[in-house]
Amino acid sequence: MTTTFDDIRDAVLHLPKGDQVRILTLVALEVADAHPGIDFQDNVCGGAARIIRTRIPVWLLEALRRGGRTDAELLAAYPSLTAEDLANAWNYARTHREEMEREIAANGDDA
Repeated sequence: MTTTFDDIRDAVLHLPKGDQVRILTLVALEVADAHPGIDFQDNVCGGAARIIRTRIPVWLLEALRRGGRTDAELLAAYPSLTAEDLANAWNYARTHREEMEREIAANGDDA
């Protein structure tokens, strides 16, 4: 049996208010560092931040940008990407500078 959003919503709305607050707090803490359009999966791109629905890691795009590639060049090189994907990547890279430095250093030959 698959649980849907509607099932969960209905179950949560039938809980006492205190339990609803606890669930809301838990969810808020889980998504506090969420970035739209960016995904992580241990078995995809080594768990590195990547553009959702792709295998394009953010560190690679950031390394290419640092190397002088423009957004237009990146969009031409990666036709599955959109301008919104790049904006999401740049936002993630800006707020995770140390992670970007580590990933670029570890994968520099791949960029």
